[in-house]
Amino acid sequence: MGLYNIFNIAGSGMSAQTVRLNTTASNIANADSVSSSLDQTYKARHPVFQAELAKATQGQQQQESYSVKVQGIVESDKPLQKEYAPDHPLADADGFIYKPNVNVVEEMADMISASQSYQMNVQVADATKSMLQQTLRLGQ
Repeated sequence: MGLYNIFNIAGSGMSAQTVRLNTTASNIANADSVSSSLDQTYKARHPVFQAELAKATQGQQQQESYSVKVQGIVESDKPLQKEYAPDHPLADADGFIYKPNVNVVEEMADMISASQSYQMNVQVADATKSMLQQTLRLGQ
């Protein structure tokens, strides 16, 4: 694997972490939403990542290229919060309101993790760039 492939790997990692950050931000933004039915209640969402190995053959050489791919975004299957609030304007006929299954503490920890993963990919790309520049200086 050449140094140029590392830019593709780091770039796909940054794209995947951006999706993770956006999904987490959406979960946090909807954490306090309320609805009158289970069907309309926001459910926490999480991205599913897939490590992708693509093998291409060029003549006798076999070249491996790795990347990170977002396979999809799934809704959490944790139970929604049901709260008795008969005075609430969105209460159903039985006096219940429904809140999302978002745990803000877990989401904040996930956001910190995604941010650090993104930063690590940036550092990998910077280190690769530096190595390539030093390699070019050797030829002078």
